[in-house]
Amino acid sequence: MVAPVFTDEELESLRRFPEIGRDELARFFTLAPSDVAFINPGGGRGPADRLGLAVALCTLPWLGFVPDDVASASRAAVIRLAEQLQVDSDSIRSYGRRAKTRTDHLRLAAKYLRWRPAGELELKELDEFLLARAMEHDSPTLLFRLACEYLIAAKVIRPGLVTVVKRVAHAREVARAETFDRLAHEFTDERRAALDGLLVTDPAIGMTRLRWLGKGPVEASPAAVKAEMAKLGFLRGMDAHILDLSVLPVLPAERRRFLATVGRRLTAQALQRREPERRYPILLTLVAQSATEVLDEVVQLFDQAVSARESKAAHRMRDVLAERAKSGEDRQALLDAILAIVADPAIPDEEVGGLLRGKRIGWERLRSAQSTALPPLPRDHGHLAALDGSYGYLRQFTPQVLDAVVFAGGTAATELLKALEILRELNATGARKVPANAPIGFVPTRWRGYLDTAIQSGNTSAYRHYWELCVLLALRDALRSGDVWLPGSRRYSDPAAYLLTPSKWADHRVEFCRLVGKPADATTGLAQVEDELHTALCELEQTLAEGDGPVRRSAWTPTATW
Repeated sequence: MVAPVFTDEELESLRRFPEIGRDELARFFTLAPSDVAFINPGGGRGPADRLGLAVALCTLPWLGFVPDDVASASRAAVIRLAEQLQVDSDSIRSYGRRAKTRTDHLRLAAKYLRWRPAGELELKELDEFLLARAMEHDSPTLLFRLACEYLIAAKVIRPGLVTVVKRVAHAREVARAETFDRLAHEFTDERRAALDGLLVTDPAIGMTRLRWLGKGPVEASPAAVKAEMAKLGFLRGMDAHILDLSVLPVLPAERRRFLATVGRRLTAQALQRREPERRYPILLTLVAQSATEVLDEVVQLFDQAVSARESKAAHRMRDVLAERAKSGEDRQALLDAILAIVADPAIPDEEVGGLLRGKRIGWERLRSAQSTALPPLPRDHGHLAALDGSYGYLRQFTPQVLDAVVFAGGTAATELLKALEILRELNATGARKVPANAPIGFVPTRWRGYLDTAIQSGNTSAYRHYWELCVLLALRDALRSGDVWLPGSRRYSDPAAYLLTPSKWADHRVEFCRLVGKPADATTGLAQVEDELHTALCELEQTLAEGDGPVRRSAWTPTATW
């Protein structure tokens, strides 16, 4: 049971003195006057025994035990203690030739420091501590370190190294059995068959479902969104969304994350070789966590794909604006020529028209400029119109996303959520016309003109395009801001979930108010604030009346202009 945790070399190093740092040297190897008096109470101990006892006294709080070879302690620590005891540091070499001397000194140091040996009760408490930690972490080296830290905090002398390692291994086995017992009610015959099916190659996809679930998208495209949607549908078919990790309180969150990580790391063959008590908890937590992660992945791909098309539309808009600017250079030159005539005070008014239509500019140039006039730009300079070119692209995946994902939000997203329901219904029924009562309060002002123009012209198709694009963009922005969230999501969860509920705040209110020095009762707190305000205003009035303080009343007299 020891070999899988530590190698022989590691075990041997754990029995010896480790390297000591400067901070540890100062913290643990500094003797108080009472320590010096304890080490040599009557002046009867020799230099070697005094120095050896001092090493034991300082090592026990540092390591939680004292290595058998006390003479092998850090040379820096021995010299520091020797200077404080005023003995020769080399005398440590002759210390502890009799094992009984070392044992007696350890017992004396433990009694002086009020440490206890690891008896039956102490080992039982250690087992309980390790089981609680093993439910959160499965790493044997981490559990060993935590066990050592616990023993030091409890002032219990660390028992033999093999004893601690065996208890760590026992705690891990008990944690695995406890995990299975807590989830046993979930492992129906149907669910076991579904979980085992993850480990079998599926001809439809040419791989195991376990591997398929672990393959993430490489780009934000309609195909990638649909692939993740297929995973989401598969997981929901297994009721994985009902087993969302946040609603599995029978297991600590750390344990759930650990089991899911193990499931991703192991191959299907390795999991098949695991006994059912270990295999099923791993697969169950894996599919439960995958349901959350795939849901988040679907929405993130939706965000990225919509944003990519919006960015592409912005580039197209800037290109159009650049071409528009180039084609307008002649018109700008014409405007400059017109202004030169109109703004010249030396030219009489009655001659301006003749010069504009005559030899200075001429009818041909004026008519040419009039025929090439460009229509005025909308408020967004054509950004939404450019995005409309990607409407068909977005329709390849957005209806499926809106149909599969449930969105929720606060009062700020009421109109948007209603618009999403209307859009879902339009997609489901195949209707093309947006209802007259469809909300548009979420549409930015810069895009309202598109909807107004479509209504005035009676173009229901254009109105549907622009309204739907506005819904999709508003949904993306609301997901980013937190106005809209996803039940069962981790990345897009309700922001209010991070706040203290009234019941939880009631538990913390007294302690918080004590720390900040404020009364826990609201009425008392308001009265206290009113008293403070009244006192501050009285002090201000007195300072203003005296006129020689840091502030003073200005001698201002109103005038007629006011």
